[in-house]
Amino acid sequence: MAAQILWILGSAVILILSSAHLYFTFFSDKFSIHNPAVEQGMKNTSPKLTPKLNLWNAWIGFNATHSSGGMFIGIINIYLAAMQWEFLLASLFIQLLTITITLFMVLLGRKYWFNTPTNGVTISFMCYVLAFTLMHLPVDAFK
Repeated sequence: MAAQILWILGSAVILILSSAHLYFTFFSDKFSIHNPAVEQGMKNTSPKLTPKLNLWNAWIGFNATHSSGGMFIGIINIYLAAMQWEFLLASLFIQLLTITITLFMVLLGRKYWFNTPTNGVTISFMCYVLAFTLMHLPVDAFK
């Protein structure tokens, strides 16, 4: 039961952070740039990949896909823990994939993000690792 709660908690943190990120991307100015000249430069510049894309639209698109990926991780793991617990318990692949992706997010956060999302994904990672440990302890480990 504790493992299930920890798995859901870790997933909820990621879902909340990712949902807030998506909201900030489309419904606030949080990802606007302080220097208007830089923002205008992004709108007037394309990557070498294609002239059909400007860097500003790429910036918004990257933020949106980043958010949706985190939301997917949160939603699918909440669903599995709440509705398909036995399946999740039996799937070492999903458990390890979730832990690995969350660890990657922690490492990205430490290098590229600010404290709030970094601390959030660190909490999620710790919840997943604790849940994983509890999931794989022998049944009589606490006797």
